[in-house]
Amino acid sequence: MTIFSRGFRGRSRGDDRLPPGQYLTEDFPVLSAGPTPRVPLDRWEFTVDTETGQVHRWTWPELMALPYETPTVDIHCVTSWSKLGTRWRGVSLDVLFEQVETSAEYALVYSYGGYTTNLPLEDLLDGKAWLAYRFDDEELAPRHGGPARLLVPHLYFWKSAKWVRGIRLLAEDWPGFWESAGYHNYGDPWREQRYADD
Repeated sequence: MTIFSRGFRGRSRGDDRLPPGQYLTEDFPVLSAGPTPRVPLDRWEFTVDTETGQVHRWTWPELMALPYETPTVDIHCVTSWSKLGTRWRGVSLDVLFEQVETSAEYALVYSYGGYTTNLPLEDLLDGKAWLAYRFDDEELAPRHGGPARLLVPHLYFWKSAKWVRGIRLLAEDWPGFWESAGYHNYGDPWREQRYADD
């Protein structure tokens, strides 16, 4: 079931940061593929599982102890809304991958609640992605993916998995939830890669 936030406003164009086919919104619409999981912080964990079976694990206190960044980024939803200049706080995936040895080229991101999405590993590194836990100077609300979500702003927002639980590193690409349902495997908003045949 898809859920949309109340008071959704939009339909404004005219900014060079706006990809083709998108319109600006001041709201932060809520779209989900299922119910919102509630994850107590004392049970929350994040893992990176390598293709060799090695598991790297962080608890919530361990995540909070890591150096964080405060990226301000534009986000673009496949349903055509864009929100510019969004402010986040989170840990760069570069920090999490400092101790991870891998030759994998692909990642399957999985979430509390069962959601998955796939990305090339290179799209998660080199300052391109964060494990975000604050938005607009407040704790990330569960409806927006809290306590923590993936933030990959250069791709359509379905790649920024809510309620993120871990990343499985793979030698071969493996489609996630929306990709298996006919959405584009990569999802570049500037190339309007919404569906598999785009």
